[in-house]
Amino acid sequence: MADLLTIDDVRAAAEVLDGRVLRTPTLASPGLSALLGAPTTVKLELVQRSGSFKIRGALAKILSLSDEDRAAGVVGVSGGNHGIALAAAAQELGVAATVVMPSSAPARSVELARASGADVRLTDGLAAAFALLGDLVEAGATLVHPYDDPIVVAGQGTVGLEFATDAPDVTDVLVSVGGGGFISGVATAFHSLVPGVRVWGVETEGADAMRQALAAGGPVDITPTSIVSTLSAPHASQLTYDHVTSLVEDVVLVSDADAVRGSITLAETQKVWAEPAAGCLLPAARTVLDRVGPGARLGVVVCGGNVTFDDVVRWTR
Repeated sequence: MADLLTIDDVRAAAEVLDGRVLRTPTLASPGLSALLGAPTTVKLELVQRSGSFKIRGALAKILSLSDEDRAAGVVGVSGGNHGIALAAAAQELGVAATVVMPSSAPARSVELARASGADVRLTDGLAAAFALLGDLVEAGATLVHPYDDPIVVAGQGTVGLEFATDAPDVTDVLVSVGGGGFISGVATAFHSLVPGVRVWGVETEGADAMRQALAAGGPVDITPTSIVSTLSAPHASQLTYDHVTSLVEDVVLVSDADAVRGSITLAETQKVWAEPAAGCLLPAARTVLDRVGPGARLGVVVCGGNVTFDDVVRWTR
């Protein structure tokens, strides 16, 4: 079993990131509260630098590296947001970055990573992307993994530190799950600061690496088929699996269509332009409320906003 992070790890990451990332808004949401029938608070991480929480983990990792490791250049694999964030973080810190993405990654994500100066390598599928990543690391590049790294997880966990500090009265927190690093960090912070809180993961059908890991008793390889590329990890890791089994109530599964409808609902109700990776939290919230019964106070982490209007129109046809 992997060692679990502590609140001290997350607080240390927050000190490193102080002044480098936004302390994103935590707001009561009258619209979502009325829609869901329970008091709902949102953490608007989609307004973060690079458009998602991923910049926190990328910066924390690069800042932890030795001069030698930085000089070797950093490399990461991504379905979208980690690549954007890694490119931006590396550019800020003067480090060369290579980002490996499957060709199915959103064109906007590729454009943003390249605009920050990263060498973006496109591959035929996610398995090939991870294989190329391994080759580049073997050749000497320094790995910045999107989720299988305690420093990255602690950096992403600073979202939970802020949220739990600003909204300590929530009873149930919903967090999207790709490889599981984000929810691992957020759950670590919440369980340390809000006794009795329940943290729920949410995945989309075809991007359910964590649910399949939970069913199998450990990480297993999957072939993602969901349109939600930012959640489409090919497997959980032992690190994230162990955090989820220890700290997360359950992982709820929703359809791609419901995730896209959730993004539209967030636009109409919360007035934010969110990815389906965040939109999936709304249908899942209804499932959570059915399971926990009355008295729940929801916290929803709106994790990212790197999606184009054309994407949403295409998905709703």
